[in-house]
Amino acid sequence: MRFSPLFWPIELKNNKIYILDETLLPHQVSYIEATNYEQACLAIKDMKTRAVGQVLLVMYTFLLEAAKGTDLNMVSEAINAARPSLPFKVLTDMVLGWVKSGAPIERSILGFLDGLKAKRIQQAEEASKLINDKDVILTHCNVSGLMPLIADFCKEQNKSISFFVTETRPYLQGMRLTVWELQEAGYQATIICDNAVAQVMAEGRINKVIVGADHLALNGDIANKIGTYQIAILARQFKIPFYVLCPPPSKAATGAEIKIEIRPENEILEFGGKLIAPKGARAYYPAFDVTPNEFIAQHVYLKI
Repeated sequence: MRFSPLFWPIELKNNKIYILDETLLPHQVSYIEATNYEQACLAIKDMKTRAVGQVLLVMYTFLLEAAKGTDLNMVSEAINAARPSLPFKVLTDMVLGWVKSGAPIERSILGFLDGLKAKRIQQAEEASKLINDKDVILTHCNVSGLMPLIADFCKEQNKSISFFVTETRPYLQGMRLTVWELQEAGYQATIICDNAVAQVMAEGRINKVIVGADHLALNGDIANKIGTYQIAILARQFKIPFYVLCPPPSKAATGAEIKIEIRPENEILEFGGKLIAPKGARAYYPAFDVTPNEFIAQHVYLKI
């Protein structure tokens, strides 16, 4: 089984965490070194890694700091504050629970990560069964290596598929990450502007929508990259199935309980460090939106 570099973008070697810098892709494959939890939390805040990379980084950070004898409650608090919309507390509570029970921390974390890898592969295989031969799939943002893996499973099932990918403003994760990894795996991917989704659907070019989720509420609502909700609304309008690759649920009862992260306005006003808006302009950037369960044809769960 081949994997995109985004499938497992973090490594722990020789007391250093190596973080694939997703902000430099596709033009540069470069790794950031983190030697303490403060550097790891900064990489999360600056979106150097995201999605499954953040899960890996949290777990490897605990491994790193446990070996030093650092107070893991302090590490937990820092991680939970790094990006408040994301359910890091599910992970940090899990680790602190292992510590409290007296379970060996290294064996517990490495066992969890082995299980995570296997379950991500299983999740991709389950998603592939929802796809028919000749389907054209629209995706938004990036699902950390799962799209090319889904395509590989489809290929094994003698199904030929292709993709439309939103550019995914303002960080362009769709254009920079998803298209890159699909092309590297040998699959056709066509980029569209975020605001072209309705027209492309109206032209009959899309058969399925598959997106990821950063947060799953107990009632099935999901929070994902800003722009996901409007795609779900359009998918319903055009009677296109809208599927979601989900993490395990958090303790949020509904999407209304998910705190939406407001990112710095310069992430919209600037590009590549240059101001692209009129001087003095203001911007508002909620990083996520919540798609209600009623718009989702099927959740494909990560069963850990």
